[in-house]
Parts: sequence; C-alpha cells; structure tokens
Amino acid sequence: MPRYTVHVRGEWLAVPCLSSTNTIEWLGKEAVRRYMKNKPDNGGFASVEEVKFYIRRCKGLGLLDLDDTVGDALEDNEFVEVVIEGDIMSPDFIPSQPEGVHLYSKYREPEQYISLDGNSLTTEDLVNLGKGLYKIKLTPEAEAKVNKSREVIERIVKEQTVVYGITTGFGKFARTVIPNSNLRELQVNLVRSHSAGVGKPLTPERTRMLLALRINVLAKGYSGISLETLKQVIEVFNASCLPYIPEKGTVGASGDLAPLSHLALGLIGEGKMWSPKSGWADAKYVLEAHGLKPITLKPKEGLALINGTQMITSLGCEAVERAGAIAKQADIIAALTLEVLKGTTRAFDTDIHAVRPHRGQAEVAFRFRSLLDSDHHPSEIAESHRFCDRVQDAYTMRCCPQGESAGFHACRFCRDFLLRCHVGLNFSLKMVFADREETISGGNFHGEYPAKALDYLAIGVHELAAISERRIERLCNPSLSELPAFLVTEGGLNSGFMIAHCTAAALVSENKALCHPSSVDSLSTSAATEDHVSMGGWAARKALRVIEHVEQVLAIELLAACQGIEFLRPLRTTTPLEKVYDLVRSVVRPWIKDRFMAPDIEAAHRLLVEQKASADFWLVWEVAQPYIEKYRREHIPESRPISPTAFSLGSLRMNADCNHDHGHQNEL
Repeated sequence: MPRYTVHVRGEWLAVPCLSSTNTIEWLGKEAVRRYMKNKPDNGGFASVEEVKFYIRRCKGLGLLDLDDTVGDALEDNEFVEVVIEGDIMSPDFIPSQPEGVHLYSKYREPEQYISLDGNSLTTEDLVNLGKGLYKIKLTPEAEAKVNKSREVIERIVKEQTVVYGITTGFGKFARTVIPNSNLRELQVNLVRSHSAGVGKPLTPERTRMLLALRINVLAKGYSGISLETLKQVIEVFNASCLPYIPEKGTVGASGDLAPLSHLALGLIGEGKMWSPKSGWADAKYVLEAHGLKPITLKPKEGLALINGTQMITSLGCEAVERAGAIAKQADIIAALTLEVLKGTTRAFDTDIHAVRPHRGQAEVAFRFRSLLDSDHHPSEIAESHRFCDRVQDAYTMRCCPQGESAGFHACRFCRDFLLRCHVGLNFSLKMVFADREETISGGNFHGEYPAKALDYLAIGVHELAAISERRIERLCNPSLSELPAFLVTEGGLNSGFMIAHCTAAALVSENKALCHPSSVDSLSTSAATEDHVSMGGWAARKALRVIEHVEQVLAIELLAACQGIEFLRPLRTTTPLEKVYDLVRSVVRPWIKDRFMAPDIEAAHRLLVEQKASADFWLVWEVAQPYIEKYRREHIPESRPISPTAFSLGSLRMNADCNHDHGHQNEL
C-alpha cells in the first residue's frame, strides 16, 4: 500500500493510500482531514470541504494537477506540501528546500566510493564528498580499530568503572556518577540538550562535508563508537539524509558541540532533516523514506558523535579550496587589466624574483610572464605603446607578485596545516586507546590551531580584493586609464561601471572588519570548566565570507577589464587573454549603454567559481591553464645566478612590449 508524507501548516503527516487511482485532490483532503483531527479547534476550519488548497512537490516545488491520480503523479513515499489558499507564510517558516538547493535539482546518487581509514582524506576529497560525488565505505583496517576501541568501552560499562562521559555527567557534572540503567538516556540527553544552535542551516554541501569528516574521524578508532552505529551513520550519508544544522553556536572548544549535536539529533530521528527526495521534513520521516532506522545510542556514543572540531575543519577545507582557486584566477584577471592599462612586464622578470626567494611571489610572476610574454604571445596592444614615455606602473600592477602571493602562501599554509593536523585526526574528549585498554581525557577537541590558520587565510586572501579594487579604480578613472570615464560611451547619460566600483569598494571595506582575528577572543563557558575557547567556528564562517567577497570583487574587475578591451579594438591582446575575453563574452555582452548590472556580475562570478562536470578546473583557469603549463614546460628551470647583465638582456627580452621603466634607479 503506497504512503505519502504530506506537509500541512508546519505539520508532517503520513497518509496511507489504499488505491493508486485516488486523485491528488483526495490526498490533499485526506491530509487536511488528519491535520484538523489533531487540532483542538479543527485548525480553524468548519469542514474539509471548505478548505481551498493546491499541492506541490517538496522537491523542486512543482505544482500537481488535482485531477491526476497519485499512482501516475507520485512515487511511493514521496513528500508533498498542501498550501492552503489565503495563508500568509511566516518569515520563520522552514522552506521546503534549503538555500542553494537548486544545485541538487540535478542530483544523481553517486556510484563511486571513497574508502575512509581516518588518515588519508584530503581537502579535495572532502569537498568532492560535499558535492555528492562519492559514497563512503570503511577500510577493513578501520573496522578492526573501531571494534577494538569499542571493546574497551564495553568493559568499562560491565565493570561499572567511573569514567568521564561514559558513567558520569558532563562538564560541571563530571563528578556525578550515572547508574548503568541510565547510560543510554545520558547519551540521548546530551545530544538533545546540546542541540542549541541558532541561525540559518548549513547548505547540503556543507552538511555532507561535516558528516563525512565526522565519519572519517570516527574511523580512526579512538572514540569508542560501535561499528554497528558507525555503519548506520555511513548509510545516512550515502542516502544523502542531512540533518538541520544551524550555522551559529560553536565556540570551538570541547569541539563544535552545538553543530555536531544537531547532526547527531537528526541521526537519532529527531529534529529536521533534508534529502534530495524529501526536502525538509521531520528526521524520522526522512530516514523512513530511505529505508533507514534512527540510531539507538549506546553508552559513550553521543559523546563520540558530538566531540570534535569538524565544523571548523570542514568549512576550513572549503575555504582553502575556494581561496586557492580564486588566487590562481586573480593573476589572470590582473594580467588582463595590466594589458588594458598598457603596463609593463619588466617587473615580472625572473631574476627580480630570484633575489627574494619566496615561492608564491615567483609563481605569480611566472604566471604573468606566461600570459604576457610577447615572444610567445604577440600582443598588438603591447606593441602600440612600446616606446611610450611613462615611467613606472602603480604598485597594484607592478607589485602583484609581492602583494598577491600573500594569498598563495596563506592557502598553501592552511591546506598543509589541515592535511597534517586536522582532517586525519580525532578530537574526541575521551581518547580510547585499545592497545593500552584505557581511556584518557585530553584536549584534542580544542580548535585553536584551525582557528588561527583560518584567520590567517582570511587576511591573506583579502589582499587579492584590496589590490583588485584599486585596479578597478584605475580602469574607471580616465585620468589614470586613458579610457572613457567609467568605461562607457556618452558618459552622463550613461553611468557605466560607476556603482560596480562602489560595490567592490564596499566589499573590500566589509572584509577589513571581517579580517579581525576571531581567535584572539575567548569567553569562559561551562561554569569555568571550559575557560578558554577558540572561536574557530566564526573564524571558518567569516573566512568563507571574505573569500566570497574576493570572488565578487574579482568578477567586477574581470568585467571592467573586458570592457576596457572594447575601447582598444581593433587591437588584440595575447592569445591566452583573448581566450579569457571570449569566455566572458560568451555570458556577458559588451556594455554599449546602461543596463541592469547585477546579472552581469553574477555571470562573471560563476565563471570564477563553477567547474565543468568533466573537469577539476574553474572555468577562467581552465581557459588559461594550458598556456601557463606549456610555458612552464618550455622555461623550467628558469632560475639562474644573478649576473651584472641580468637586468639588461634578460629583462629587455621580457620587456619587448613596453619601455617605460625609467624609475628603477630610484627603487630600493
């Protein structure tokens, strides 16, 4: 007998259907009847017949024809919503789909698996798990370690040994011994009481990352969770059943307690949960729709599920991957701007950067050379100002390797740090050492390390936007660019990029506040038991916000640089930069007269953050990367000892496109 889960005014109702020939209208009326039955005042209705409604799917919000049969229109146990005419939706109502869920309209259950052992997961793996590209399974070695650690917990319970979090209360109640008959209730109470987060829920991608990383940590075999329970958690992940996890509430010490408690709450069938099949619904219904049962917690398992820094670390991994992607593409955009502003490439000479041997600085300079070297990619724009009388470029062009490499180094440090110190480590308050047959209370749950790293990441990546905004100013300012004011004809009638630049300035200013380190703050919690905390959850969330702003500022610069090219036609830039220009023009047409600007910025932003399904490259990087790598193959090793002639022949060869470098004698 088919059954459907129906949402009516905030209530979820299971409605069995005796016949598949019943209509959608019948399903709606039956759901309303059950809703009225549960309300003392019948929900404010005199009868079912007076209720006017329409029905839509929870997934995709598609409207259903009331005359269709349920057998033709719905799948068994599908989730639908009855919308009563005249109802005004509360601003606090949880929508059927979370923010960003349009990405899941194309969700396909993955066929490939990643095997987790608690030690081998990378930031890229975790981001791909968040995207729903893989399912999870444990290695045999991980299963054996999990079983061994669970044996220690079972012995403690059997012998009634007093051990924190297993046979005692938590925090201030650590000296309160709990009888064996209440040990399961202790764990459920822990999860319920600690589910105290607030704010918007994490997106499906971020929830999947959080759940995957928690599984990876538990696979190490130091938490004491049973293999049976861990496999249930993996089944929930593989079905993409994702608990409602508010983004705010963690102070990042004793782990990300509030977010992970909300995660565990969904696993035990309480609170809200989302899946591509159901949309938002009560967790027990979502699990049942996927043939899963709520987890029954055994002694220690509630603590095992909630004690760790996986929210900080999973969001940190996303931040690192996005920061690395935008840092590489920032060099391409800056090179395009330099061409439009008729800058010189001499500042990117190999020997200059060999004197100051910073890997990031050398790499940024190399990318500029690979995109602008006129020996490889003749540029008509560069040729047009070869013998100009300008002296030097501004720092935002000349010092790109020095300034933008800060983002390179911050990304590299943070990625290496997360791989080395956090993605593969367990942060349980109670470490179960099976070989020693004992548990030890430690502090690996403390989030100070990743909090500091993510604060540094935000500061480093912010410079990409700070420098980009100044280049946008130069592009829009006719006294600096020799282009029409605000990159538009008939100025005055048209405003062009005037307010787009203001948007960039506003984002950069906001980033300055967001870059204040959250990890320098601490507030004592839990009756002074947890008297120093990391505030790492905010460090991770604001790092992501900073990176998003950086992406948006660079999208504006990309549009402005391409618009600048229009005023230099018919001259052409280098081949790789023409390819970038063509990519932008495939989604945004030239700015002839004023039009709605925001969609253009969003389209350019997507070019910087989206990937083709068949590639691991972001779209702008994908266009330029083959030229960069070809240049690398032809010029490695490039470094050579600095000689008295290093700044003559070598530099002049790289400077064939421009001669304005007369100020070098005054440089330090």
